Amino acid sequence: MSALQFFSFLFLLIGLQTTQAHVVGNSGLKPVLADLKTLKANNIPVLSADEYTGVGFTYLTPEAEETIHRNSHFLGRCGAFESLENQTDFSIQNIENLFSTLRTQKQKEELYLKGPLRLVTRNFDQKIQDAINQADIKEIENWVNWFSAFPTRFNKGKDANTHVMALKEKLDTLVKNSALPITVSLIDHKSTPQKSIRVSIRGKTRPDEIIVLGGHFDSINQWGGGSASAPGADDNASGSSNVLEALRVIMTKPQAERTLEFFLYAGEESGLLGSAEIAQSYKKENKNVIAVLQLDMTLFPGEGGFVIGNVEDFTSAWLRDYFVSVNDLYLKVRLVPDECGYGCSDHASWYRQGYSTLLPFKATTNTMNKKIHTASDVVNNQSNFRHSLVFAKLAIIFALDLANSDLRPPTR
Repeated sequence: MSALQFFSFLFLLIGLQTTQAHVVGNSGLKPVLADLKTLKANNIPVLSADEYTGVGFTYLTPEAEETIHRNSHFLGRCGAFESLENQTDFSIQNIENLFSTLRTQKQKEELYLKGPLRLVTRNFDQKIQDAINQADIKEIENWVNWFSAFPTRFNKGKDANTHVMALKEKLDTLVKNSALPITVSLIDHKSTPQKSIRVSIRGKTRPDEIIVLGGHFDSINQWGGGSASAPGADDNASGSSNVLEALRVIMTKPQAERTLEFFLYAGEESGLLGSAEIAQSYKKENKNVIAVLQLDMTLFPGEGGFVIGNVEDFTSAWLRDYFVSVNDLYLKVRLVPDECGYGCSDHASWYRQGYSTLLPFKATTNTMNKKIHTASDVVNNQSNFRHSLVFAKLAIIFALDLANSDLRPPTR
């Protein structure tokens, strides 16, 4: 650690004890919850740790944040932290409360896995099969090309909302003649100037029960600064495109019993900024979110076509079992267990607030696309749209099945 880092952390430790939240803004350092292994591997001082969940709290210097991103890619990981920029209380007690919610989630998962009636099984539904047959590979390709044509979608750049407003206009046109009770709204954030987009289809009989599907639509060039080229075709034009294709198909179907919400999140690349604020507000408002699907990077099949990771850490075991069941019925791809560490995508924001999450990944994390976060993350001969189409189909299944069923998180 450099002398500057040492004195910065000494100062922050004092601030941590006295709950002086303004320290963060005045120092330019970022408070985060991060994957503990990642922090240790990068020799970043950990101010508080929870070994049971594998999560640590610290403040990142800009240099440390860049180191995490760079080395995570070499290790086959992405992100690895959730920024707490939108919070003000960094007392020891409040940090312990953050760990406590994650411990509660992990304990619930362990109880479920030990239970005698563990498996979530589904029966084949021809209506769902007909719906996923409507998923169009060309629509996904068109969306990926549209997103990646923007020079950058960096969430803190001068053009942070150029693509946001353009997409909002396209979505307004898309839903204008829909017979469904559907709304498109922009969501402002405190931690980033970039806005998120939410498309909500109100449930017919149980509107207070919510199924969430999301993907982040910001991009970043980790080594070129905010104005550098960041097409982000794989990360994450692909996942965003899957969400939008699922929306297109679902709009042709009858109104579901539960509410469906489709999110395009801002600021994931800077520490899950948009999703963290959204999930926190949903928890504060006691919203009944039944399940959350996150799609992030679906275009690069590192393990080969139609081999998909079923991420097991910071996701919900009942939804992983659900994924296995519907895969056997409809998708019939090869699922492989995987882990990606805390904060690798926006599902972590929801998980920390106590909601059930699922993260299917394009491959295993150690075979992920090495060109993400660079100007070379473009559509090329390694891009596999048929592979990406599987994720759009999963999103359609997730939405139509869960929004018309009584499935919910286990209570034990």
